[in-house]
Amino acid sequence: MFSKTIKFSSMPMPSNIHYWWNFGSLLALCLAIQIISGLLLSMFYENNMIDSFSSISQIERNINYGWLIRSLHANTASMFFLFIYIHISRGLFYKSFNLKYVWMSGFTILMLLFAIAFLGYVLPWGQMSFWGATVITNLLSSIPYIGTHMTLWLWGSFSINKPTLMRFFSLHFLLPMVMTLIIIIHLTFLHQKKSNNPLGLNSNIDSIPFQPFFLWKDIMGIMISFILVINISLIFPFLLMDPDNFSPANPLSTPPHIQPEWYFLFAYAILRTIPNKLGGVIALLMAIFIIFTLPFMTKTKKHTMKNKQIYKALLLFWWINFMFLTVMGAMTIEYPFVELSSMSSLIYFLFFSYIL
Repeated sequence: MFSKTIKFSSMPMPSNIHYWWNFGSLLALCLAIQIISGLLLSMFYENNMIDSFSSISQIERNINYGWLIRSLHANTASMFFLFIYIHISRGLFYKSFNLKYVWMSGFTILMLLFAIAFLGYVLPWGQMSFWGATVITNLLSSIPYIGTHMTLWLWGSFSINKPTLMRFFSLHFLLPMVMTLIIIIHLTFLHQKKSNNPLGLNSNIDSIPFQPFFLWKDIMGIMISFILVINISLIFPFLLMDPDNFSPANPLSTPPHIQPEWYFLFAYAILRTIPNKLGGVIALLMAIFIIFTLPFMTKTKKHTMKNKQIYKALLLFWWINFMFLTVMGAMTIEYPFVELSSMSSLIYFLFFSYIL
């Protein structure tokens, strides 16, 4: 068994893969930054309703380089989602979902990342954190019969309170460890099947070693991405943060417009297009889990060049629509944004119906 183990440095890789395959290593960079910065922040964070908001101010003002650590942690979260969305888009473009177990494990990582990001967004206990958590956790109450009990169980009280914040902090700290384990499984499946390539050919036909050919590509991508994250954290540290979150949470004052972080806006826009609460939750779940069904619902078959070009053109249009849907998620619920969101949501699902 051990004699068949291939060293990572000499692992054969398809010779024609390019920089779109770099985003796996960039995601590893983001994970490393998040774990290290999160561990440092947890040493000074006060996990209670009274002191949580002030502890963030304490970290940024009085802890040596606390402002940099917090800025890195917050902005790298956005870079994490940007890179994973590009990573998934590349998988859709080159139909990497035909690698069933690799795709399934990758989808699990995405779900864990959604959960970790949501839990972390609540911890500063700002105005938008509190009300965002209130809106999202209340979605559970739409489940017939057991929804209200599940919501109260999640809160640990009759409203979002101290028990909610405590368990959110514990889960936010523990789930990255689980995600790291799933990433190892994801890489194991990937190395068994080998990476996909732009032509979709058998990887054994033309392979070259990972090191040095692709290692240096990854190193260059990591250096460029790290410089980008550092520049955002130093020059525009609050660019991607909601202004309402710089005010302490006030349960008696609802913000005029509640919205999540930018990386959840596409799903939030789809949720709001359905006037029924349960219907909106179902549409939200379908928008995410439809990605999981691709390995099971699609058939691997040869396509003509014309069909490939149609698929790529539709995928490009879907990318543009995804960005438009993200913009619509930040708009108020009024004319014409509701109608535009509904149209954009329909296009979102029609693309996957074409694949299926």
